Amino acid sequence: MKRTVRSERRGRRPTRGFTLIELLVAIAILAVIAVLSWRGLDQIIRGRQTITNAMEDERVFAQLFDQMRIDVRHAATDDESGQAAVSVSGNVLQIVRELDLPETAPRLQVVRYRVADGRVIRYASPPLGNVGELRGALRGGEGEGWSAVPLMGGVGSITARLFVPKVGWTTQMKDVQDAITESDNNLKVPQLGSAPLPRSVTGLEVIVGATSLAQPVTRVFLVGE
Repeated sequence: MKRTVRSERRGRRPTRGFTLIELLVAIAILAVIAVLSWRGLDQIIRGRQTITNAMEDERVFAQLFDQMRIDVRHAATDDESGQAAVSVSGNVLQIVRELDLPETAPRLQVVRYRVADGRVIRYASPPLGNVGELRGALRGGEGEGWSAVPLMGGVGSITARLFVPKVGWTTQMKDVQDAITESDNNLKVPQLGSAPLPRSVTGLEVIVGATSLAQPVTRVFLVGE
């Protein structure tokens, strides 16, 4: 009996726990893994946010340029507007465009893109049914009946150039007026007959610089395409 008890005592192994050094090493390894995992997750979140912001900027730019393209495409002729249908003055781009409303005769509308406090705002006059209303809208500001739609914020700069045949790209309205005067004089030549007055401006270039962009964005539109 005594031999059996002694043999059982000899067969038992003493239980051994982790030492303090082993625990510290394990904690250090877990801390390194946690830091690496957090940095990877943070980079994923930052990358996702960057992509989201870029997509939002692209959507805003597309909205702005699509509206400009529509306005320029429906630009009236210089004859209809009594002056250059597309003009630039300071930070304002003005377009006299045709407006087709259901069950009504075609009307004209004055549209202005104005930059104020880093935001591009599109102002549009009510439908204009006669020459008097058109001249009043061209001479006056954005008063009663005008709509104002903010299209884009965070704009650092915006510039526009006009393409005038025989001149090229220009920012000078004098070049546009000279083209209109030349066309008027050509109509007085008998052999040309009563041909319609050609457009003084056939192209529009818009350059927009935003705080979220490394380089400005440029778009070119055909007038009355």
